[in-house]
Amino acid sequence: MFVELSPRILTWDEVDPARHPFDSEAAARVVRSLGPARRVPRRPDLPPGDRALSDWGWEEARPWADAMTHALAEHYGRWVAGWRWAHDEGDFDGGPVGSWSRPQDSVTTPDETLDRVTAALREWLEALAARFEAYPLDLAGIDDQRILWDRTARNLILHVTDRTGCGSGWYAHCHQVLVWFLSRWGVPADDAEYLVEQVIGGRFESWTGPDPVLVEDIAERIAAGVRRDAAARAGEPTLPDHLKRWLAVRDAVPWHEAADSTGDTPVTPVRDGMAEEIRTFDAILDPGRGQGLLAALELMRADAARGARLDFALIQRWQQHVLATPGLPPLRSLPAFAKGGRERYGIAPDTRARLDSCLAESAKDTLRPLPLTARAARAFLDVCFFHPFDDGNARSALLTLLFVLAREDVALDSVQLLRRVSFHADDPQDALTLARYIDFHLRETRRRSSNSAP
Repeated sequence: MFVELSPRILTWDEVDPARHPFDSEAAARVVRSLGPARRVPRRPDLPPGDRALSDWGWEEARPWADAMTHALAEHYGRWVAGWRWAHDEGDFDGGPVGSWSRPQDSVTTPDETLDRVTAALREWLEALAARFEAYPLDLAGIDDQRILWDRTARNLILHVTDRTGCGSGWYAHCHQVLVWFLSRWGVPADDAEYLVEQVIGGRFESWTGPDPVLVEDIAERIAAGVRRDAAARAGEPTLPDHLKRWLAVRDAVPWHEAADSTGDTPVTPVRDGMAEEIRTFDAILDPGRGQGLLAALELMRADAARGARLDFALIQRWQQHVLATPGLPPLRSLPAFAKGGRERYGIAPDTRARLDSCLAESAKDTLRPLPLTARAARAFLDVCFFHPFDDGNARSALLTLLFVLAREDVALDSVQLLRRVSFHADDPQDALTLARYIDFHLRETRRRSSNSAP
């Protein structure tokens, strides 16, 4: 899934129908008006299980579905990301959507495909909201209403089991719905998340419906765990400066432990992974966006070939093409937000100088050697969390990562994992996970290159 558009991380504020108007009668027209609707890939006439069909699903259908998610989110808001959370082993495992499965199965003819998209958009959220509102609750009066909180939690669990069919990973959405329910009635999101995790914590299983006694126990524990003072604490400021957090984490990450299969030798792919990504995602979303990113990619590679120093001025030149601005896009002047407002990145007089200092560490250092995967991952995250531009920072971060590789004669035949996972500023393991993803793409690029050699 595209970065920050996974339904698993959506909050109730982001999906609450009362906050996000939706015209169901206009939905089909809106879906068909978006850029990806004009470029639906045609499913090849191949039998299920054919390897070529699987490859088509991964290389053509899935990027198209990602582009459609991105276009829908730009029009409606982040709540729409849940349209692909299908039952069982679909795009995200164990979701509530029955009209969509995996892209390789659900992308067929253009009309059928767009009808499936439209059918998946909103109904489930409307149904949940109605159940949340069935018994108006008051956090201040929790002691007198615990039986209502208990019964509502129980009914929601049963409703989710019915909607998902208790397939693979169904409990993740059940967890989310219970957090949404608590959030709707004033429990702070962090408290709700902690309470539900403590109560459920591995007690549900894939492909298995919960025992009635277990459902009763979980509902009772959730109701008993809600605190009366939660409403007062909900208004307390809780958002720190995640740039400062990243800089602290950055120094603590054991970068030398990063997986690295480069072996200090060039890696030449059989196909241009980034150009292919632009063709199957960005250009489908908007041809102008695709052209701009291709121009930035060409400039980035020329800079890498001449061994340019990585700093803000360099990525600023690429970003002019990414954003198609008449002049160089400036460094942002205000705090920035990402992940639906859950991360905030501060700004200070020395922000640019600190960014330049961090990016300079992407170069090979014989005195303090680090794996190439670690240096590329670190530079990517530097751009993500310094968030230097008002727009397009994810694209800038990806170009930065590819520049660090290209400067040492390494290229990839796919970048899908690098665009479809969200990383957090305050999690040291995320940094090593990104390095592992880069290494995976490197190993796969080498393998496919070796297999294609005469």
